[in-house]
Order: sequence, then C-alpha cells, then structure tokens
Amino acid sequence: MAIRRHSRFKLRDLFDECLAGLFARPARTLLTALGTVLGIASLVATLGISRTAGNQIVDRFNELSATQVTVRARSNGSSGGTNRTGAALPWKVEDRLDRLNGVVASGAIADVPNPGGIRTVPVDDPSAPRERVLPVFAASPGLLDAVRGGISSGRWFDSGHVAREDHVVVLGSDAAAQLGIDRLRNLPSVFIGDVQFTVIGIIDAAPRDPGLLAGIIMTSSVASSRFGVSRPERVVIETDLGAASLIATQAATALNPNAPESLSVAAPADPARAREGVANDVNQLFLLLGLVSLVVGAIGIANVTLVTVMERTGEIGLRRALGASRIHIAVQFLAESMAMGVIGGIVGASVGILVVVAVAASRQWTPVLDVWLPLAAPFVGAAVGLIAGLYPSLRAARLEPVEALRTGT
Repeated sequence: MAIRRHSRFKLRDLFDECLAGLFARPARTLLTALGTVLGIASLVATLGISRTAGNQIVDRFNELSATQVTVRARSNGSSGGTNRTGAALPWKVEDRLDRLNGVVASGAIADVPNPGGIRTVPVDDPSAPRERVLPVFAASPGLLDAVRGGISSGRWFDSGHVAREDHVVVLGSDAAAQLGIDRLRNLPSVFIGDVQFTVIGIIDAAPRDPGLLAGIIMTSSVASSRFGVSRPERVVIETDLGAASLIATQAATALNPNAPESLSVAAPADPARAREGVANDVNQLFLLLGLVSLVVGAIGIANVTLVTVMERTGEIGLRRALGASRIHIAVQFLAESMAMGVIGGIVGASVGILVVVAVAASRQWTPVLDVWLPLAAPFVGAAVGLIAGLYPSLRAARLEPVEALRTGT
C-alpha cells in the first residue's frame, strides 16, 4: 500500500503560485482589485475632504468670532441711553488700544437717544417725504475698521472731523435707501431734529455690527455737544487670530487703568472644541460612506475569488493528488485575495489623496489629511482581501482530490 506524502510548501512556492494565479487572467485581476481601489479611494478621499471642510468651516467662524473682543461698562442700575458710570469708557479708545500688540483696529460706539425725527428737507413740506425714525449712533473714527465695515460711496469721518466737531454723518446702506440718498456728488444733507448734517459716506458692509447699516452714524464730539452722549456704551476690538484672549486681559486696564474692574470684557470662546465637534460630525458622515464603498469592494473580491475557485477545480484536484494539503490550498487563495487587497489599497490611497488635493485646490482650501491614513490603506486593503477570500479559500481546501479531478475534467 503506497503512502502519499504531503509536499513541503515553501514561502517562495507560495509567492510563485500567487503570482501565477494573479497574472493568469490579468484583466479579471484588475477588475477585481478595482473594487478595493474604489473603496479605499472613497475612504481616504471622504475622510480627507471632511477634515479639510471641517477646518475650513471653523476657520470661517474664527475670522469673525475668534478675533473680536467687546468691552462694556458694568451697569450700575441707571436708566437711559447713555453711559453713566463716570469715566469708565473714553471715546479716544484708539490711542489706548491700537498700541497693544495683537490689536488690528478698535472703535467706540453708543446709541444716540431721542435724536428727533429725521428728514432730508429743512422745512415742513407736505409734498416731501415724511420724517423717518431711524437709529442714530455716535462712533469714534476707528469703528469702521473694528467692525470690518466697507464704504460703497464717499468716505468715513476721521479724527479731524471729530476735533472740529463737524456736522457730518455716514449713512448705512439701508438708511440711505429709505432716505432716497444714493449719490454724494451734490453733498446731500439730513436733518436730525433741527440740526443739519452733511452726508459724507455710505457704508454697505459691517459684519461685526450689521445694525449699523440701518442707521445714521455721527462723530462722538457732535453727539456729546448736541445730544449729551458723553461716553460710549461699548468698545469693539479687532485682533489678530489667536490674540483675542491676551487682549481681553489687557483691554480693561488700558481703557481705565484706575478702575479696570468697572469694565466687562467679552472674549470669544476657544474654538478648539468647536473645531473638534465640526470635524467629528463631518468625519462620521463621510466615514460611513467610505465604509459602504469598502464593503462593496470586499463583496466584489469575494465573488470573483469564489468564481476563480470553481474555475480552477481541476488544478486544485491535481495539486491535492500530488501531495498538497488543505492548508496549502487555503493559504494560496488567501494570499491571492490579500494581494489584490494590498494592490487596491496602495492605488486607492493614491487616488484618494489626489482627489483631496484636487477638491481643496478647486475651492482654494488648504488640504488636510491625517498622515496615518494613506500609510494604513495597504493594511486595510489586505484585511479586506483576507476577509473577502476566507470563504472561497476554505471551500477550495475542502475539495477532495478525486472529486476535484472529476469535476475539473
């Protein structure tokens, strides 16, 4: 009775058999690996785009909120529209704040209480538009830059207008539309109560204080002498990104060194938690989409590997008859499946990185991608190939030599 010896299956033999199996039908191998390529590429691209988009969202948020510091006088229970806390807040805030390292611009503002009706003609004319009720503000020269304002026509008042107490005003775009003023070539005037003011500018943007667009802005000196607004209600400070917390600790002392405790400083919260929250939410959404693509690729590998096992039944029977063990057959098909997964992981990671860079460049964003993600992609592909090829390889290993030879002939 002859005893069949099991062959010794070396690593080199496994490598040769794996290559032979992959290149026997190169078109099928490429199409099979394409599923993993798409899955890994989707995973890398979605995670990269989500990180990039999350950073961009938070950066846009930071541009407005993380660089603004607001200072107010603490209330002492008095009523009325003006600040009644003594010398808590001065009007000349630019002289005290702009010298601080990290301050981009600063300005003071206050509401002008009960300014009277606003009209564009000096006398009561029944045919003229009726008086308007519009908000009136007193401001220092630096307010426009502090609120990131934009001038659509004319100019903003400067320290010379303030020193001379010139009767000039700047209109918000909404207020100008209500008053029917769209050109400044003829030096239009508005009457606030019985006081005439020349319109020298129209602002069309104030992201930090949109309410300015609906009102009329006069100089602090005229507001003080004509309407009794002796102190500003709040100070707006524009800072460099990252300097807001430092300026918040210095602003009160700079504005009122004798009683800094009389001022309330509002600084933006640390955006790190908001950044993390946005990134996590977007990552989870796109990670789910990437995993779905990866599962589709794994199913493709499993299907094609199973078909390959059925087509190579005769080969499996012949190898078993020559002494190959069940584990040799299983390892060979697992190796082929893992090889397709590794190839798909490498190519997919490259494609995913290119997609992230292309999307970021088209949107003029800074691409953000975790370093570990493309490095882990081949291992993820190998794991996908291993899982996908597990059942086909076990089925191939269970084939009996006689049955395999009979079926394969």
